[in-house]
Amino acid sequence: MNYPVAKACDVPYRPAHKQNNPVVKGLPLYYGAKILASCGPLQDLLWSNAGFASLRGLPELDNVDPRYEPTVIKTPSISESPKRADGRAESDPSLLLEEDWTRRRPQLKETGSPYLSSLDYHEAYKSGKLTPTTVLENLLPLVSREVSLKNGDQQTSSSHHATAFLQTREDLARQAAAASTSRYAAGKPLSPLDGVPIAVKDEEDVRGYKKYLGSKIDFTSREDATSYCVRRWLEDGGAVMVGKTNMHELGMDTTNNNQTYGTPLNPHNDRYYTGGSSGGSAYAVSAGLVPLAIGNDGGGSIRIPSAYCGVYGLKPSSGRVSIRPTANLAKSTAVAGPVAANMVDLEIGYRLMAQPDPLDGDSKHFPPPRSQTVVEPETRRKRKFLGVYDEWIASADGPVREACQAAIHYLTTELGYTLVPITLPHVHSGQLAHAMTIMSEALSGLKPTQISHLSPANQVLLSVGSRTPATDFMQAQKLRNVLMQHLSHLFTQHPGLIILTPTTPNAGWSFHPSELTHGSTDANMQIRNMEYVWLANFTGCPAISVPVGYVAPKEGKGRVPVGMMAMGEWCTEDELIGLGYECERFLGERYEGGRARPGNFYREEFFSSS
Repeated sequence: MNYPVAKACDVPYRPAHKQNNPVVKGLPLYYGAKILASCGPLQDLLWSNAGFASLRGLPELDNVDPRYEPTVIKTPSISESPKRADGRAESDPSLLLEEDWTRRRPQLKETGSPYLSSLDYHEAYKSGKLTPTTVLENLLPLVSREVSLKNGDQQTSSSHHATAFLQTREDLARQAAAASTSRYAAGKPLSPLDGVPIAVKDEEDVRGYKKYLGSKIDFTSREDATSYCVRRWLEDGGAVMVGKTNMHELGMDTTNNNQTYGTPLNPHNDRYYTGGSSGGSAYAVSAGLVPLAIGNDGGGSIRIPSAYCGVYGLKPSSGRVSIRPTANLAKSTAVAGPVAANMVDLEIGYRLMAQPDPLDGDSKHFPPPRSQTVVEPETRRKRKFLGVYDEWIASADGPVREACQAAIHYLTTELGYTLVPITLPHVHSGQLAHAMTIMSEALSGLKPTQISHLSPANQVLLSVGSRTPATDFMQAQKLRNVLMQHLSHLFTQHPGLIILTPTTPNAGWSFHPSELTHGSTDANMQIRNMEYVWLANFTGCPAISVPVGYVAPKEGKGRVPVGMMAMGEWCTEDELIGLGYECERFLGERYEGGRARPGNFYREEFFSSS
């Protein structure tokens, strides 16, 4: 359904114009935002300076229809019908209990993985060595901003991990853990996630929790409902939610700098941002607090923090994962997806949350996710292609390119992938088109009075974004169509093609401590940070970020992770997950030193002693 016409758009690569947007931090940003909010001519000047008007002069957009919706759906075949001989639906989470997950774990150089997986929890619960309640009680003092004392009073938490969380409902978490403990005692767990601690980004609705989108504004649903994808983990899978995670306000930047609730610092190096906007979720996973968390991705907001924090993150195809009844502030670009400590956690989390929602207009048409036990044999029988756009990747920093190239060399020389040179049209103009689109969508969901309550950086960003003329917005949607048609051409020419880039051209984003008080607006770095990730959002394709190495830091102590991104054809999440497992083995078995353990790391000591 909605598959784009295969049509190549071959234009020469044009290096990006040097960005010359003003970089403002601290108090100047605070006062400058107030001036900018009421000065239309200054907003127009900054809009033009950002290069948004450049789409007007692209001849390739002449006589092209705009495309507003990037959702492309592979309709289920008869063999993928959700009917089973035993009467269970394919969406039944208990089916995950019957798979042999252990063989998918990487054989790491060190003794055991630095990260616990959901399988470690599940096995400890089944054996009776641990209970979900025991695990939760150890975590609550670490993730709660206020800790309950024995006398009933509340005390502000001294845990540095708590900054990654905005809310924790200890009562709801204890109820869920107790119910899970009872199920294990009866030998009836719901899924491999039953009793496993997880976290949820403050962009989703969860019954009993407030929703602020990382801001001061209350966006809580009047229905007090739970987003479908969250419900799949909590109610159907039995996971225990330890809290809602911090995020970049409204998801409108990629640092996770949050002056309202505090900024979580990268577990690998505390002079670097976690990345955003799902930075709290990535922190919680990277620091070892939970093996799995939910994030949202409208412009790399799952993949960038996953890359910065050295974990795994999947941005699914547009429309595939239902968040009903939650309103999507950027429906044509944003999706929900998993952030995971290990690939086995990512697969389990994705297969639960991506089950078709019969009440969602898009999700209900997608086929259910498939097990890697089915996908792997199919993949082995096919020729496997990796697409690389050399001129585009050349703009990445040298150490980032080297780390990604080592992983690509492993895939091609040891696993039989064929490297295919490709081109993509107007990648820099496309990034501007994506930025115009997501800002316009976000603005449509905000009241003018709400913008004044946002951070200074977001007041600047949205004030500038509000100056986008309808004609330029239309040009952006025409370019979306051109890009999707070109991708259709590539996927038709090379069936099964997976396009590889670094997740970000830079290894992490360091900061000055003064930025944590009043924030920072650095559109130049923001644009560079998103140089590769935007394409999957704008065209609706699925993409995964996997850690492939570490580089020396420019600031602070602790090596900085490097992520590689793989983008596939619409509805090929299963194939991307297969590649993710292969890259996980590369990091664990081939990379010198194996997978690194962050300096700021929590691992339940009772696992080693139990």
